[in-house]
Amino acid sequence: MIYKNYPMVSRVVFGRGSFNQLDEILALKRKGRNAPFIFYVDDVFKGNHWLTSRITLSYNDKIIYVPTKEEPKTSQIDQLVENIILGHSELPSGIIGIGGGIVMDISKAVALMLTNKGESKDYQGWDLIKHPAIYHVGIPTISGTGAEVSRTTILTGPERKLGINSDYTPFDQVILDPELTKDVPKDQWFYTGMDCFVHCVESLKGTYLNAFSQSYGEKAFELCKDIFLGDDLSSEDAQDQLMMASWHGGMSIAYSQVGVAHAMSYGLGYLLGVKHGIGNCIVFDHLEDYYPEGVALFKQMKAKHNIQLPKGICEYLEDYQFDKMIDVALSLEPLWENAIGKNWKNIITREKLLELYKKM
Repeated sequence: MIYKNYPMVSRVVFGRGSFNQLDEILALKRKGRNAPFIFYVDDVFKGNHWLTSRITLSYNDKIIYVPTKEEPKTSQIDQLVENIILGHSELPSGIIGIGGGIVMDISKAVALMLTNKGESKDYQGWDLIKHPAIYHVGIPTISGTGAEVSRTTILTGPERKLGINSDYTPFDQVILDPELTKDVPKDQWFYTGMDCFVHCVESLKGTYLNAFSQSYGEKAFELCKDIFLGDDLSSEDAQDQLMMASWHGGMSIAYSQVGVAHAMSYGLGYLLGVKHGIGNCIVFDHLEDYYPEGVALFKQMKAKHNIQLPKGICEYLEDYQFDKMIDVALSLEPLWENAIGKNWKNIITREKLLELYKKM
């Protein structure tokens, strides 16, 4: 038997205030005056000197604020790459992403596309990247997506919503500083936290489960229960633990796979622009037939934190729109095989998916 040789983030630092070590970490990776560091920063931090004042810019280094109201698009990645190539005589020393899952995915995608020719849409899929990315660093400011540890990016292309999944995608360095998550709004905290929770449920209940992914998934699952159903965690403890849950949940799916909620959420994201975390919540709320225990816990968490999910988002869609969402969802074959098994095509019909989407 041949076993998959999985990649990992090679360096990670964890701790409150560890963001202050960024300059020291990057100094060892600078390639010269004409090879800048490009910082992609969530635009929620624009004017937030508490964070940005701790980013030291030298030579041609640049901070680019990234809008995060919409999921990243392949056209956006191509434009960012072109801007770098046209604006600099050398490749950057590195790409640093500071933000949530959207910024993480943009940073990984740009780092990959600077060394791989063509358009990013051509690399949506599994193991299509041929050349290593340039040095890239992930610094999450919200916990739950697992983007800081995963081997994928989530991109909306002209035909589908699908990540660039490759061994070259994971960050070279991650800084996990729970202090950076202190101002996350409650709804966003819940949606991204539930992204992590759904990662765990789909991994632990999937056919791809193995001892390696199980050990990470079980730890993240217990942390999520403690955080979202418990009453005894201070805010700092909760920040620390959710950042660890995000890491472990991301590791679990990196070595197994996600399932029904993610596949159908990609359909919502592609057609309606629903962001990933809230999309997973909307879908997972209706998946009792696939994950009964997980959905029951999710509903408990939702009630405890008084979260009201959007309803009726598919109410006025036409048949061709439902067909497109179903096409996108069904194209994610590894997710369905993990969720249902190798015979999933005999079980998951277009009619079943249509019925589910109409509930949302």
